[in-house]
Amino acid sequence: MNIAIITGASSGMGREFALQLDSCLGKTDEIWLLARRKESMEELSSLLRTKARAISIDLTKDTELNQFEEILAIQNPRITVLVNCAGVGSHKIFTGQSREEIESMIQLNIVALTRMTMLCLPYMRKGSKMIQFSSGAAFVPQAAFAVYAASKAYVYSLSRALEQELKGRGITITAVCPGPVNTPFISNAYEDSSGFSPLKKITIAKTSCVVKKAIDDCKRGKSVSLCGFPIKLLYLSTQSVQNLILRFWKP
Repeated sequence: MNIAIITGASSGMGREFALQLDSCLGKTDEIWLLARRKESMEELSSLLRTKARAISIDLTKDTELNQFEEILAIQNPRITVLVNCAGVGSHKIFTGQSREEIESMIQLNIVALTRMTMLCLPYMRKGSKMIQFSSGAAFVPQAAFAVYAASKAYVYSLSRALEQELKGRGITITAVCPGPVNTPFISNAYEDSSGFSPLKKITIAKTSCVVKKAIDDCKRGKSVSLCGFPIKLLYLSTQSVQNLILRFWKP
């Protein structure tokens, strides 16, 4: 059985990935939707032409990840696409954040994404694709977004490194690095509009555009997906040396 897996599928980017992948997956039997809110995923399932399976899971809980690992072992699917979308952010100065806020970002954005990558890789074959949701925040440290930006820098670095490691297996990895996007993330991350600068407001991207660009770039085997001129300019100004290292240094 060929499947696609999308985390954070109940809203925002994850939901949009499910809707757009539904029309272009090719030989995929099922889409597995992973998130905590099962009702939202079941509603989404009814909109998809591809058979969908809603799996209610808290990716920050070891016990629930272990249960998902057992599901994979029993079903033994071939994973054609893995989209790691689940994530959380909090726009506050570091000392103004609680321990719970900081640890939840690290646990979901870093630990859970890494664990999902580890769990799914044994079921991926030549031609399988992985989309890891990073951020433009990965390229430069950001005051009042310190932990979030650092967590996305981890996702970006992990994705670029795994891209090199997995080339021999024919598995491609695309790190998606958008700027601000019109998803519920913005209202959840910002307690008020004071931290949302005028520059961010005029560069905000549509969810559908970011996802379409990510899917197109993934199909082309691109390692990084950038949507919009401002984020491309930021990327080019910060990544030239790193790209040279990745190009010429081989493990």
